[in-house]
Amino acid sequence: MADACAAKELNGKKYRCFFELALSVMGGKWKPIILYHLGQSGVLRFSEMRRGMPEVTDRMLTRQLRELEADGLITRTVYRQVPPRVEYALTEPGLGLFPILVTMRDWGAGYEKAMGAAPTPAGEAYEVDRKPSLHPRYRKGADQPTPLAE
Repeated sequence: MADACAAKELNGKKYRCFFELALSVMGGKWKPIILYHLGQSGVLRFSEMRRGMPEVTDRMLTRQLRELEADGLITRTVYRQVPPRVEYALTEPGLGLFPILVTMRDWGAGYEKAMGAAPTPAGEAYEVDRKPSLHPRYRKGADQPTPLAE
């Protein structure tokens, strides 16, 4: 095992190596899923994320979104209209995680196959067996929506 490194701190997070910092920022059960869905969808509202992750509670999703925003991985844009609209999107640092998350997804697909998981029953929805791609919104030069002033 490597020798312990000196402790550092960034935005209130203490860490001893870059891997530890990365896990503290994007680790946990829900954060990688949120980041993965935002990478594929471009922009999502709270209710859309909630539908895509039915096991997460409103409180936990709110907490995870706040942490991701505080850590600079996502943006939260509030549109002043009735009813209010709030959208979440990836930032540049958040975009950097998407290829890693796709690799983890691919590992999961291979693991499922290696462990002999039963096929999905006919008629039931499941993730499409195709390579996930980054939403066009995040490609260089893509037009970004302009929110109203907060």
